[in-house]
Amino acid sequence: MSAVNDSKSTHTVFLLTGIPGHEDVHLWIAVPFCLMYVILILGNSVILFIIKTDSSLHEPMYIFLSMLAVIELGLSIATMPTILGVFFFNSREISLDACLAQLFFIHFLQCTESAVLLLMAFDRFVAISNPLRYTSILTLPRIVKMGLVYVLRGVAVILPLPLLLKQYRYCRDNVLSNSYCVHADVMKLACSDITVNRIYGLSGSILIMGLDSLLIFLSYVMILKTVLSIASRAESLKALNTCVSHLCAVLLFYTPEIILAVIHRFGSSSSHLLQIILDYLYLLLPPLLNPIVYSVKCKHLRARLIRLCVK
Repeated sequence: MSAVNDSKSTHTVFLLTGIPGHEDVHLWIAVPFCLMYVILILGNSVILFIIKTDSSLHEPMYIFLSMLAVIELGLSIATMPTILGVFFFNSREISLDACLAQLFFIHFLQCTESAVLLLMAFDRFVAISNPLRYTSILTLPRIVKMGLVYVLRGVAVILPLPLLLKQYRYCRDNVLSNSYCVHADVMKLACSDITVNRIYGLSGSILIMGLDSLLIFLSYVMILKTVLSIASRAESLKALNTCVSHLCAVLLFYTPEIILAVIHRFGSSSSHLLQIILDYLYLLLPPLLNPIVYSVKCKHLRARLIRLCVK
């Protein structure tokens, strides 16, 4: 009986995993990861610097873009130490508290990013449907209040996840399937009843990601309705062109998540490598490409960036 009890000891340390079966090339894989982190940190920092220093960019659209850049920098900082540690130095150990802290920040920042994408969709709707009252509707105090509400929403929804996981005992194999901690991965290692976590995690995803994506879709339905009512074809195309950057950001954020959800539900064991690759793309692709997309598509931001590079 005591032997059984001893076998159910609580693990205080988890082991992170890179790409199983490719440990011999981890160092080579670490180089592109490192380059991606350098580019995304530099790109988002430059976006923030340009918006902060150029008073002509102190408009709602660019304020929301700066919020998105801050979130993506935070997400990069939250995942960079463990990902690069595993691939560069084979540093796989992470304590339970550190794992839960990383888990909270990853999910909280992803929820907040979803909210900012929703606010940006609302921004585009107001700009196209009511351009004369655009700045009077989206004032700075109102933007700050909306941002604060969604930050508090993210904290309220995500904070119970690590608090629940903290109460569990981990008596199974303590090897995580990624080089960072996420709720679904840690939850599977608990030897306690995780029904509450399963139900709450699914409900939280539907409440946040599902609701936000639905509202973004409805925003674009109303945008299309407004654009189609414009008589001039040139003005219609010009109005739609202002939405291209945001649409790219939405697709970059939601597409990997949808594909991962499909793989989790219907994928076989042969798709494990694809799932791991998509997990990394889901974390790194939006912060990497969003600054590039906005720099290319936003005329004022592009002009300011060119002037900065020339200097």
